[in-house]
Amino acid sequence: MKKKIDVFDYSSHILKELQKGVLVTTKVDDRVNTMSISWGTLGIQWNRPIFTIFVREGRFTKDLLEKNPEFTINIPYGEIDEEIIEFCGTKSGREIDKVKELNLSIEESDLISVPGIKEFPLTLECKVIYKQKQDVKEIPYNIMNEFYPEEGNKDSPSDISDIHTAYYGEIVSGYIIE
Repeated sequence: MKKKIDVFDYSSHILKELQKGVLVTTKVDDRVNTMSISWGTLGIQWNRPIFTIFVREGRFTKDLLEKNPEFTINIPYGEIDEEIIEFCGTKSGREIDKVKELNLSIEESDLISVPGIKEFPLTLECKVIYKQKQDVKEIPYNIMNEFYPEEGNKDSPSDISDIHTAYYGEIVSGYIIE
């Protein structure tokens, strides 16, 4: 069962949990993948509720988003096993089925093809309506050096290979899995 919510009534909780780590889940065909994130934004753009995620070029999640531009944001609501966040942030879905390995419970979504994760019950269903690769020439050097140290020391910004793409997901449904 799902309890429908107004996402902005839970914005404080969502942003606090984001700092600790939440899951972004993607799906192509029968392949479901989930990845930990701690970068994201919740807001309004084009008069629509938006959750923006930032995914590095080399991530399996990016490959799946390019094939199916939908995702769920899965947020803890109560006690969670912190090792799930750690595991999903350090293992690649290319090599391992994280959902199966962690014995996570899938919950079919209402409006999109990508499921939620019952263990992270506060769920946002999102459809990508815009994406943009970060322009490294516009990122200050100190930030480049902090977050892309192997890239920030190069002479030319065009050498950077693992920058993030921002995916703006329109939130089409929000609920708590009960």
